[in-house]
Amino acid sequence: MNTYAPVWHKYRPAILKMMVDSSAEPQQYQLSDHEFKALNPKQKGGYSFSLKVANSKATSGLKDSIVAQDLWEVLKLSPKGSTLISDGGYEFTMDRNFVLHISKTAIENSNI
Repeated sequence: MNTYAPVWHKYRPAILKMMVDSSAEPQQYQLSDHEFKALNPKQKGGYSFSLKVANSKATSGLKDSIVAQDLWEVLKLSPKGSTLISDGGYEFTMDRNFVLHISKTAIENSNI
């Protein structure tokens, strides 16, 4: 379980910085494909995903991607990551070229 957690832990400082910086503009970071492939060489269906989070909850993208599930777990375990995801909404997308895109998203407030 948590197959991809070691890679996400390695990149966590960069991901957290990108989350902070995404309030000004969307961020992107080139990840190393060989790191993901080495952890699970038999991965079917590719590694790309789109994960949306808001108010400490994953709103979409977890069900279909173990890669996204492991990123979500690493973010929740990080004190700074946990604070960021509780205070805002984000979209994390990894494309087939292993470029991670992070965008700050507006949160729909149902209490108004």
